[in-house]
Amino acid sequence: MKPRHAADISYEVVRSRRSTADIVIERDGRLLVRAPEAVPDERIEDIVEAKRYWIYKNLAEWRDLNATRVLREYRNGEGFLYLGRSYRLLLVADQDEPLLLKNGRFCLRRDLAEHGAMRAARVAFRDYYIARGRERIVDRVHYYAPKVGAPVRKVDVRELGNRWASYSPAGNLAFHWKCLMAPATIIDYIVVHELCHHHHLDHTEAFWNEVDKVMPSYADRKEWLKRNGAGLDV
Repeated sequence: MKPRHAADISYEVVRSRRSTADIVIERDGRLLVRAPEAVPDERIEDIVEAKRYWIYKNLAEWRDLNATRVLREYRNGEGFLYLGRSYRLLLVADQDEPLLLKNGRFCLRRDLAEHGAMRAARVAFRDYYIARGRERIVDRVHYYAPKVGAPVRKVDVRELGNRWASYSPAGNLAFHWKCLMAPATIIDYIVVHELCHHHHLDHTEAFWNEVDKVMPSYADRKEWLKRNGAGLDV
């Protein structure tokens, strides 16, 4: 996507078969305008200009939240999250698996941290979360789908860049592996959020009403993710 500008505001436009336009700030700070395919560029510029105060306010908040981003190191004693709980890292030599969670610690093969230039260690964590996510998240999707009234065709856990999850009208759902670092209640919120897009692709009042029907406490969970999402990383 090619960045566009409205005065001093830089943004990107994503067009799809949706009925209304909205503006979101991605987890990396990019400003995204999601718009119907037929909306002309001039109208999008007007929308961005009309939301100028909201954009400034939320970008400032994003910068404040990300100023406290946790930078973790692959060394003994460092804390890594799983389902909302922090587990200390232990580097081990005698282990076949790259990464295991046992006896209350994340046990990482020492050679991955010492000779992999950190990339191999990060991959070990990513693969661990993906494997656990494909068990837990699939279960939660099938638990909530009947409550939402949404069909499910396929569920996957993988790298999704700056998105927590995605939904397609065909019933395909994908979740970022970093979701597994959040508490179980937050994972449930992300699951319900995506399933509700079966009824409304936009984040309109009608969409949030659907979320509220299934999860009346969603606002607290939404706020938690907003404030703590930057720390869910390895």
